[in-house]
Amino acid sequence: MSGPAGRALRLTVLVGEDDTWHHRPLYSEIVHRAHEAGLAGASVFRGIEGFGTSLLIHTSRLLSLSENLPVAVVIVDAEQRVRDFLPRLAELVGDGLVTLDEVEVVEFTDAEGAGEA
Repeated sequence: MSGPAGRALRLTVLVGEDDTWHHRPLYSEIVHRAHEAGLAGASVFRGIEGFGTSLLIHTSRLLSLSENLPVAVVIVDAEQRVRDFLPRLAELVGDGLVTLDEVEVVEFTDAEGAGEA
């Protein structure tokens, strides 16, 4: 986060891993746009099972031939910076879920010897 630890906003975007934007994975496009916008960071998490608006259950279990597993893109930054990013995100996400949560950021540094053995 570009500032001290404390209150922030977590943006979570839930999409399918097969969702695309101009032949590029949608989750990747979201991460790249967040980077271009100067947000503090973004991470992508691949789900092992889930369902959405289609009501079809997608799973990574071996015996299943299911594809399009759920993917969560998580971004945490100052509230205003996240809210300013929402219009750019709205251009991309058609069939997905976007949530916003207030969070508290705790930053750990090695300055206090936390990494010493």
